Amino acid sequence: MLTSFFHWLADSVLALGYPGIVVLMAIESSVLPLPSELVMPPAGYLAAKGQMNAGIAVAAGTLGSVLGALINYALAVAVGEPVLRRYGRYVLVSERSLDRTEAFFRRHGEISTFIGRLLPVIRHLISIPAGMCRMRLARFAAFTALGAGLWCGILTYLGWLIGRHGGDVERAIGPYVHRTLVSYVLPGAAILVACYVWWRRRQAAGPA
Repeated sequence: MLTSFFHWLADSVLALGYPGIVVLMAIESSVLPLPSELVMPPAGYLAAKGQMNAGIAVAAGTLGSVLGALINYALAVAVGEPVLRRYGRYVLVSERSLDRTEAFFRRHGEISTFIGRLLPVIRHLISIPAGMCRMRLARFAAFTALGAGLWCGILTYLGWLIGRHGGDVERAIGPYVHRTLVSYVLPGAAILVACYVWWRRRQAAGPA
């Protein structure tokens, strides 16, 4: 059943093409959470079969994520926190989820728009506190694109492994994913966060 469902997803993504990935990932990144796990792995699978280009698929997913995040950002700027808290449940933004996302943003600052793209629940709502705090739009878009690109890349890579290794997926994916995460993804994210913290502290200290 799972195999049939995955192939149905792959056929759907192939039929929609790259514009469809942009639209679906924009929805995923907005207040209507469509799991990105249903979009990017099938694209990676199709790339392994030579029916899509992995790089273009990741770019399309990243673009869609940024567009959806900008919708949330604009919504937060336009209506403000009181309105979102009162009526957010009507657009699938619960007060509890909003509290968690705001706390995450306050704790980590602007870099949370990068980190949050890698976390469930936080991922599609982190744009709202960024908008409420009037985070600079260029910085918001840059951090969002970095985080979304990383997440889309990981999911596409997993789909590519499924397409490449077929029925031997479970044994094949483990070593690849572990090596990729330990050697590249986690160190890269840690370096980016450390650089950001250093830059913020230098700004706070002012000119010497």
